[in-house]
Amino acid sequence: MDKASVNKDIEEKDKGNKIEVLDDTHPDFISADSELTQDLPDDIEVIDLVHLKIKSLEDLNLYRFKNLRQLCLRQNLIESISEVEVLPHDKIVDLDFYDNKIKHISSNVNKLTKLTSLDLSFNKIKHIKNLESLTELENLYFVQNSISKIENLSTLKSLKNLELGGNKIHSIEPNSFEGLSNLEEIWLGKNSIPRLINLHPLKNLKILSIQSNKLKKIENLEELTNLEELYLSHNFIAKIEGLEKNLKLTTLDITSNRLTSLENLNHLPNLTDIWASFNKIDQSFESLGKNLSNLSRLETIYLEGNPIELENKTSYRRKLTMNLPPSLQKIDATYIKG
Repeated sequence: MDKASVNKDIEEKDKGNKIEVLDDTHPDFISADSELTQDLPDDIEVIDLVHLKIKSLEDLNLYRFKNLRQLCLRQNLIESISEVEVLPHDKIVDLDFYDNKIKHISSNVNKLTKLTSLDLSFNKIKHIKNLESLTELENLYFVQNSISKIENLSTLKSLKNLELGGNKIHSIEPNSFEGLSNLEEIWLGKNSIPRLINLHPLKNLKILSIQSNKLKKIENLEELTNLEELYLSHNFIAKIEGLEKNLKLTTLDITSNRLTSLENLNHLPNLTDIWASFNKIDQSFESLGKNLSNLSRLETIYLEGNPIELENKTSYRRKLTMNLPPSLQKIDATYIKG
C-alpha cells in the first residue's frame, strides 16, 4: 500500500477522534529555536549550536544559563544580537556569531566586559562600534563584512589579534590603531589599502598581513621593531626596502608583486623564509647569492614563476643551492636536504 493510501485509511478510522495525519513534506525540518536549548542544564558552560537555521536569540531562552562561558552560534540566520544582554556579564568570555546575517553591533555587547574573544566574521556589518567597554578582549574577528573604516578600537588595551580581511577598507586613518600597543597580529588582506601608514602605535606587532591590497611601496615600518612575519603578496610592490629596523623578521611573503630582484635583506639575521614567487626577478644567481649571503638562518626560498626560474629550468635548483647560504633546506615546494 502506498503512502497516500495509508494516510487516507488512518484518517477514515480516526474521524471520530478528530485526528488529522499530515504528510511529512519537510524531511529536513529543524526544530523550533526554543526547542534547541530546552533540554540543556541550567549550569552549562558551553553552548554550541552550529548550522541550525536559528533566526532569533530570544527564542533560545539564554537567560537561563547563569554559568555560560562560551556561546557558539556559527552559520545561522541571526540578524540581531541585542539579546546578548541576558548573558551572564561576569562569566561569558567567548562569543562566536561567524556567518550569520548581522548588520549592526548592538550596544548590549558593551555590557559583556569579560569577553576575551568575539567573532563577527561573515556578516553584513558596516561599522565597528559599541565595543568600548571590552577592555579584556584579546581576539576580534571581522573577516568578510562591509567595513570601510578602522575605528573605535582605542580602548581595547588587551587586544592581541585583529582580523579585518575581506572588507572595504580604503585607508589606515591616523587614529585607526591608537591605543592598541599590545596588538600582536593584524590581518588586512583583500581590502583596498594603498599605503602602509599610521602603524606606529603597534609597538608589539609580530604579524602584519596586508595581502591583496593596492600597495606600491614598503614604508613606515620602522617603529614595528618586534615584527616577525610580513605578508605582502598580491600587491604592486616593485622594490624591497624600508625594513632597516625590522631585525626580528623571520618570514617575508612578497609573492605576486613586481620585483625584479631580491635586495635590501642582508641585514636581517633571523630571516628563515623568503616567498617571492611570480614576480619579475631576473637577476643572476651570483647577484642573488651576494644579496642574501649574510642570511645564515635562511631555510626556504620560493622563486617559481620568475624569469630566474623560467629561463633556467634545468640548472635552477643546482645554481640556487650553490649560491645561497648552506642553511637552505627548501626551494619552492621541494626539500633539498633530507
